[in-house]
Amino acid sequence: MNKKYIFFSIVILTLILSATLIYEKFNHFIPTAEASIQVQNFTDQQIKKIRQTTPISEVKVYKTERLVKLMHGDQTIQTYPIRLGFTPVGHKVQEGDGKTPEGQYILDWRNPNSVFYKSLHVSYPNVQDQKKAQRLGVSPGGDIMIHGSATTAQIQKLPSLMRYLPRNDWTWGCIAVRNVDMDEIWNLVDDGTIITIYP
Repeated sequence: MNKKYIFFSIVILTLILSATLIYEKFNHFIPTAEASIQVQNFTDQQIKKIRQTTPISEVKVYKTERLVKLMHGDQTIQTYPIRLGFTPVGHKVQEGDGKTPEGQYILDWRNPNSVFYKSLHVSYPNVQDQKKAQRLGVSPGGDIMIHGSATTAQIQKLPSLMRYLPRNDWTWGCIAVRNVDMDEIWNLVDDGTIITIYP
């Protein structure tokens, strides 16, 4: 009887430990509740009108608030929830640090075939970033993007992932939005637009 009790106790403890480890590893991919995302996406007609009358002049990213705003001068045209690098606090210094850069950059090119749906490239590292990394003897990293949160292959299998946004930060330093929001950003923001990333 004692041996059976010990055996079942070990099995239960192993299951609990395994479940805890799996949860810790994957909990940041749990979807954000749809009701908590307050974005009213534009129609194609509205996007066309915005491009004609109030074109986007700057993209502002607020890391603490986990928001990105599309601006026309001082006017906010649209706001989206975002997820950041897995170690989001502070400015990116080196490759692999999991931080999203801070400062002013340019959205200088785009990739319609990005691993994560579509992406707009942030011009990190700039000259100051490169000099700082050189002083520290590290690589500053690169390939910082605004991109979607599900891959094209994933949404081909499960179209509802167009609206998927992980609950927690998960990227290697990029700014992730829902794919449906990425479509809107893609259509509203031109290459050469300033992006300012605040702490």
